[in-house]
Amino acid sequence: MTKLADDPQTEAAKKALAEEKKLADKSRAEYAERAKGKPTPTQEENDLAACGAHILEHEDDGSGPDPYVTRQVEADKPHAKPQNYQTRQHRNAE
Repeated sequence: MTKLADDPQTEAAKKALAEEKKLADKSRAEYAERAKGKPTPTQEENDLAACGAHILEHEDDGSGPDPYVTRQVEADKPHAKPQNYQTRQHRNAE
């Protein structure tokens, strides 16, 4: 067993090490949460595409929705009405 000096410097080192370990554990947990799921496209989808298959929709990777991407449907916007705009008139040279 390691024998440590019983002084304030050793106590401060123990506290610093405990804090670093706590932060490292939190970082690992966050990484594990973000990395859950499986790759998209899957290897099987890659193999099928290499053989000429057309993939219409990829298999869900299980990661859930991306928290940084928001989808807005135009119909949900109250101000989203078709806009009329002027275009140039083109006349044939006669």
